[in-house]
Amino acid sequence: MEQDELNLSYTKIYASSNDMITNRTVEHGNYVQVAQPLFAIVPQKMWVVANFKETQLANMKPGQPVKIKIDTYGAKKFKGKVDSIQRSTGARASLFPPENAVGSYVKIVQRVPVKIIFTEDISNYNIVPGMSVVPEVKVK
Repeated sequence: MEQDELNLSYTKIYASSNDMITNRTVEHGNYVQVAQPLFAIVPQKMWVVANFKETQLANMKPGQPVKIKIDTYGAKKFKGKVDSIQRSTGARASLFPPENAVGSYVKIVQRVPVKIIFTEDISNYNIVPGMSVVPEVKVK
């Protein structure tokens, strides 16, 4: 029993932020192992990462207004703005970038991730990571 109390005194669970817990995989009283995932932390502040075609980025820049349609909320359009545009394509930044070793050249339009933040209060809406959205960026 003394050994269990000593082991328990070594136990520390830290959260990197004051956000929401989801995908909890343990219950009170369960035994856990070192480095076992217990839950996922989802930030309370939501944003959208939209993968635009490289041909759509010519006039896009941070600060431009965006209308965000979320499938869950039908015709409602949320207000947002372009926060940042990634400095590489999704293919180049992926864990396994595609390689064309065949020798033939086929031009493929690349996608570039654009971070869009909400500029209105969305706390009354159940917006969660992974939802489908359609962003419309006003470029002119």
